[in-house]
Amino acid sequence: MQVWGALVLMHQTSALIIESGMRLGNQSSQSSVQCHALLPTAGTGSRLGGLLPKQFQELAGKPMLSYALEAFVETPEIASIWVGVSPSFIDNPILNKFSSKSASIQFLASGGQTRQETVRNTLAGMLKAGIPETDWVLVHDAARPGISPELIQKLIHAVTQAGEGGLLAMPLADTLKMTDANSAIAGNPNRAMKTISRDHLWKAQTPQMFGLKRLHDAIEEGIRLEADITDEASAMELSGSNPLLIEGATRNFKVTHPADWDLMQTILLYQDQKKTAL
Repeated sequence: MQVWGALVLMHQTSALIIESGMRLGNQSSQSSVQCHALLPTAGTGSRLGGLLPKQFQELAGKPMLSYALEAFVETPEIASIWVGVSPSFIDNPILNKFSSKSASIQFLASGGQTRQETVRNTLAGMLKAGIPETDWVLVHDAARPGISPELIQKLIHAVTQAGEGGLLAMPLADTLKMTDANSAIAGNPNRAMKTISRDHLWKAQTPQMFGLKRLHDAIEEGIRLEADITDEASAMELSGSNPLLIEGATRNFKVTHPADWDLMQTILLYQDQKKTAL
């Protein structure tokens, strides 16, 4: 998609678009609030293998990270994009290929031992760089290349209209089985001990969108308490919030295992063929 030059111009005017468009709560008091994207990419992707972390491996013709970056660059409501990488990776030449595509993309050596440490550190870097505490931040897994500008805008619209944080998610369709604890022991067969009702159960996706400072503080507190924080929403829940669930899309799944990689590659190649045929 050869639109990067135009997209840079779009970002130069994104603040005006946001100020005149989607706002949270009271429009007069929140007119300067902007939206920013945060992508934690310090993970190694060990379950997938490869010489590079999975988010930098080539998927359907380009690095997997490219798909998420392009989706956010193509979303005019996004004022800036912050990518947290491992300090040992910050000088890798591959990063120049991404940052040269748009002036809105910033890389920070903010990678931590865990995903949430990386998110917390990147949020702190954004605050230090002068991003207002009350701005919105959309945290997205780089390993979800199926994200689209339409899904991002759907989340932004729902959250800013409600004036409270939320995330993309999908109602659970599969039947859930609980195994015996001993099933985790090597050599023991997995056995279904209980069927769990899927009523009211959703699978969390990303982006997950919250106020910048509130999210930073919630994650900081969760880390201090050594709580089981598996995503940004769980940190906000720990702080007493009940995030909105906005229906996402099946294709916005996380690429974790080789089978996920193969499926996503098929989807992306098919989409590219459809675009070429138009």
